[in-house]
This record gives sequence, C-alpha cells and structure tokens, in this order.
Amino acid sequence: MYKRYLEAGQIVNTHGLGGEVRVLSWGDTSDFLTQFDGFYFTEGTEYTKVKITSTNKGSAIMKIDGVNDINAAMKFIRKIIYIDREWVKLPEGAHFEQDLIGLSVEDVDDGRVYGVLSEVAKTGANDIYNVVNGKQEVWIPAINDVIKAIDVEGGKMLIKPLKGLFDDAD
Repeated sequence: MYKRYLEAGQIVNTHGLGGEVRVLSWGDTSDFLTQFDGFYFTEGTEYTKVKITSTNKGSAIMKIDGVNDINAAMKFIRKIIYIDREWVKLPEGAHFEQDLIGLSVEDVDDGRVYGVLSEVAKTGANDIYNVVNGKQEVWIPAINDVIKAIDVEGGKMLIKPLKGLFDDAD
C-alpha cells in the first residue's frame, strides 16, 4: 500500500566546477536532506553516497560520491532523488505528502465525497490541497479548521470545508 521509496527532491543544476549539484528539496525544508548519507536515483535500485555541503531557501548543495567535475555533474540534472521511508521517523500525526495523494476527501459531518486529493502545493503560510472531482478542481487550505482527520490506511481525509469552497460548485 505505501511506497517504500519516496521522492525527496530533484537535482536542478550544477554548482561550481568541482562536481557539486543543486538539489531542490521536496521536504518541509532543505535541512531535511542533511540527515542522509546517500540517496537513491531510481526507486530502490541505484543507491549513491552523497554529502550535503550547504542548504539555503529550499535547496541544498550536494556532492555526489565519485563525481568530481562539472561535466560528470551535468549528467545528474533533472534526476529525482529518493529516500527509503524506513530512514525517517515522522512525528505523531505527520504524513508523507506522497501518501496523501489519492486519498478520498470526505465531509466529516455527513460523509459527502468531494473528490480525490491530487496535489499538495506549498504557499509559505500553509500547504494547500488540490481536490479533483471530474472536471471540478478545488484548492483547500491544509489548516486545522478544515482538515479534521487523515486516515492514510483507510484511504480518506475528513474535512470541514470553509463556506463557499464546495457549495457554490456546479
């Protein structure tokens, strides 16, 4: 049910001439990446040792083992980096974003199904979730006033929508 190998970021560019690369972190912060000594470049098949040399505003500078010049580093641009879910202990009530995708989004009071969570976007203040039902798309804020329960194993998220989010839809 759960994916074992999770997307943690993407290599977006080289950094300098010595083979370092810039990684866009898909975690809450770029510091999340510093806890790992290596990553997978394909889901569970190509483990590579790395060293994070610095972090700044959602990205990290990473030195890949055996990559010592800009030409070798360029081959990694656009590659997704993966972590093993077993490497991370999440705090109580926290979830990996990738586990939320595909959850049925339902009303906590009456069970009405609003759609399926299809995307998580970061806005700075709080995340927002894209709920899709056929051609209708609604973005809901990921705040405690709206999100009442998340049951990943049961495949659903219970919400109390803000007035106007769904009741004005066609």
